[in-house]
Amino acid sequence: MNRVQLKRSAILKMALSGSSEPLLPQEEEEDGGSKQLPFLFRAMRIATVVSLYWFISITMVFLNKYLLGSPSLSLDAPLFVTFFQCLITVLICKILSLLASCCPPGYVDFPSIRLDLKVSRSVLPLSVVFIGMITFNNLCLKYVGVAFYNVGRSLTTVFNVLLSYLLLKQTTSLYALLACGIIIGGFWLGIDQEGAEGTLSWAGIAFGILASLCVSLNAIYTKKVLPAVDNSIWRLTFYNNINACILFLPFLLLSSEFSALYHFSELGSVYFWGMMTLSGVFGFAIGYVTGLQIKFTSPLTHNVSGTAKACAQTVLAVCYYEETKSFLWWTSNMMVLAGSFAYTWVKGLEMKKVQEEPLPKTSSNEKNETGV
Repeated sequence: MNRVQLKRSAILKMALSGSSEPLLPQEEEEDGGSKQLPFLFRAMRIATVVSLYWFISITMVFLNKYLLGSPSLSLDAPLFVTFFQCLITVLICKILSLLASCCPPGYVDFPSIRLDLKVSRSVLPLSVVFIGMITFNNLCLKYVGVAFYNVGRSLTTVFNVLLSYLLLKQTTSLYALLACGIIIGGFWLGIDQEGAEGTLSWAGIAFGILASLCVSLNAIYTKKVLPAVDNSIWRLTFYNNINACILFLPFLLLSSEFSALYHFSELGSVYFWGMMTLSGVFGFAIGYVTGLQIKFTSPLTHNVSGTAKACAQTVLAVCYYEETKSFLWWTSNMMVLAGSFAYTWVKGLEMKKVQEEPLPKTSSNEKNETGV
């Protein structure tokens, strides 16, 4: 196997295992410095970052649900909503880039961004997957309730295992497979209970499965494409979203969404456009706070935090929408959350074991080969 193939295998392996080293090359250095900080300060910083991640992530889901499926809004234009959110992200990236170039060094930490068509073409394969990910996420949220949203998109971990085997021929441990089995069991039990309550949407289930697949593929292609943007997540965000804006246009023209917007009663409402803009800002912010949470904790802690956040989001949704759920419905959610947590815990132990393995010792014969 040549060096290029080895490099690709390493990239895919890091992507599928959730490693974040290429995304945060400065993490190790900063962790070393943070050890000198007082414990209380570090604890407060971590609590603030995790709370911010929870707030932005949960608020964004409820806000998107309002825009995509609120009976009071009655807007049937999920592609336009997703397109507008990408457009807001592009504008924020450009504004921050201009501020970074105008302000004194250190005030705004953001890379210089300019449109390069060659780089845009290099990022295009990822952008196609990215469009699928955000579109299927929003379509899933349109057709299922916020309370069931986590279960509907719960197969990402399962797809990670499948892709690691199909692309790398990499096997998964028995304990990790058992965790995936719990997730799949919870997923099917959740579908059964949604059907029993008369709230099942097969379209929402299908979009949730496709969204889970695209999330896994997005991790793979992100690792592969990062070198084209100088390993800058913000440059990648800019190119991803500007490509998405262009690729969305033919779909918008072919769909009936422009007609739906033309007849939309709230089209001239400042409140509506304010909510649309806010959803775009939150879409940009979730990328930032996710990076912060990984930076100040670890990828493993980030996954655990995400699982706990999903639990809190489900409880909040049931309370907010005043829904009544059966015991088995709650059991399906707990199975998905428990399986996700167990998989994260098992993979964390496996990674720790690999890191703690001692390097092979050099034999005495090898030492004396040079005659020393």
